[in-house]
Amino acid sequence: MERKTVWDPLRKKLVALTPEEEVRQWFISQLNTMMAVPMHMMMSEVGFSLAGKKFRADIVVYGRDTFPVAVVECKRPDVVIDGSVLDQAVRYNMVLGVRFIFITNGCRTCICRRRQDRESLSYEFVSEIPSYSEMIKR
Repeated sequence: MERKTVWDPLRKKLVALTPEEEVRQWFISQLNTMMAVPMHMMMSEVGFSLAGKKFRADIVVYGRDTFPVAVVECKRPDVVIDGSVLDQAVRYNMVLGVRFIFITNGCRTCICRRRQDRESLSYEFVSEIPSYSEMIKR
């Protein structure tokens, strides 16, 4: 049986069309069309290390200064978006230090913005979809 594939415009290659990959490709399109993120300012499957363990972020959005400004965690449509998924993205953000975290399963998408003052770091859910220009504001 031949496996279905899809063109990943960020990795510039054909990849296996798994349920999670379908969500990733849909969200890449949303970032580009709805949020005006240029394709060349995104990367998929970004590897990094945290506490000696290797991880991969599904999508990272970069600012014009090449620093990450948003991370996207994609799940299959049958995976419930809950606190454990948010915890995973927040752990990734310990390394990436982005302002926005997107979590999606293609059916439900949650957006969090990092809040930091002198005393604490927290995240708040936002209802408005940020544009790329808002993501890159300092």
